[in-house]
Amino acid sequence: MHTSTAISIVESPRWQDYELVDSGDGLKLERFGPYLLVRPEAQATWSTRQPRVEWDRANATFLPTGEESGGHWDSRTRISSKWAMSYPLVLGKGPALRFWIMTTPGRHLGVFPEAAAQWDFIVDAIQAAHKEPKVLNLFGYTGLASLASAAAGASVTHVDASKKAVNWARENQALSELADRPIRWIVDDALKFAQREVRRGAHYDGIVIDPPKFGRGPKGEVWEVYKSLPRLLQACRQLLSPRPVFIVLTLYAVRASAIHLAQTLQELAGELGGSMECGELATRERSGDRLISQAVFARWRS
Repeated sequence: MHTSTAISIVESPRWQDYELVDSGDGLKLERFGPYLLVRPEAQATWSTRQPRVEWDRANATFLPTGEESGGHWDSRTRISSKWAMSYPLVLGKGPALRFWIMTTPGRHLGVFPEAAAQWDFIVDAIQAAHKEPKVLNLFGYTGLASLASAAAGASVTHVDASKKAVNWARENQALSELADRPIRWIVDDALKFAQREVRRGAHYDGIVIDPPKFGRGPKGEVWEVYKSLPRLLQACRQLLSPRPVFIVLTLYAVRASAIHLAQTLQELAGELGGSMECGELATRERSGDRLISQAVFARWRS
């Protein structure tokens, strides 16, 4: 059975609490709720467009060190230790997705705004399935894909190696008023957990895979995406239910093309039919005519 593939540049146009105000000269100026923040952006090789006074209004700037994501925040004004943001999921009913934002010791804040396009895809796939699917979210971070799945009607298993990230995700669950939804929160190495689930005979109707380039599990397990991902996908293939609903694979900060991801996912989807889409997750600048590509992805749905 042939699976058709489309190549797309995917955006998240319904954001209200987030905005890419300007970019250029290796930086991006972003609004996260009430605050303007400056973060490094190596791909912004063009010139900035907003006047200098706009950039000078930034509440904080992330100053990197030589490490992968190390550095510190230089605050020009006092900002909250954490603040709430929301994203309007396309749901027939139910609350918007709400979550906490924090300036962490790294450049990340608890949300990847471009990933909202994946949340929309997941919600649409679950609602079209007309059943309560079981979803496995690997490398679930602060839980936003898990919460979107749960809000749409799925029961979710959320796995992340960081206890801090899982606790953050649980706080987001409460903030989103989704405490009554069935979510299992697991602190574990994603690959080891998936392999154990295979041995247990577990099956899932939807799988979300959002791995880092490099990472460590709670017991020091080493994750290197080019070496570890093929083994994880092999396990995920065995975890798919007889009638799966969707698979989402997203990669950040790696030298891989969307076409390669689609071909990898095609092998995972096997002879399931359905449709395959691959491309780039992008953020559109306020000016409207410039995009920053943030990640490559491939996703399948029945």
